[in-house]
Amino acid sequence: MLKWLWLSAVVIGLDQATKYLASTELQFHVPVAVMPSFNWFLAHNTGAAFSFLSDAGGWQRWFFIGLAALVAVIIVSWLRKLEGWQTWLAAALALILGGAIGNAIDRIYHGYVIDFIQWYYASYYWPAFNIADAAISVGAAILIIDGLFGSKKASAQD
Repeated sequence: MLKWLWLSAVVIGLDQATKYLASTELQFHVPVAVMPSFNWFLAHNTGAAFSFLSDAGGWQRWFFIGLAALVAVIIVSWLRKLEGWQTWLAAALALILGGAIGNAIDRIYHGYVIDFIQWYYASYYWPAFNIADAAISVGAAILIIDGLFGSKKASAQD
């Protein structure tokens, strides 16, 4: 199922292209309204999801790069072992892999992850995120759904 690595490459390419555009076209921490409840908003995240460990002093950069490398090795190994009928699982893993590598590229070159998508409702703002984060989230959701319902399909095929 390594044929699904094309999806990881697409995620990485879209992620890096949109982060470049955001970095060159947006001003840091200045929201640009796109539609109600949606802004472009350039932010730099030195931590992980929801800025976890963002004020840890710098060691977290290398920790998250190492974690992304470990996750990449595990996911590629997992993809190699999948059967041909496990397409949803392969797609989920490819999305997670692409997102992990996309954010790791930022950490390597900038020391932080570039975020630029902001959703909000009234005065409640979701933390800014990017294409890599979205791919990881969608991949994780598919992974959970496949884990709950995909194995039943596999059992029915036996």
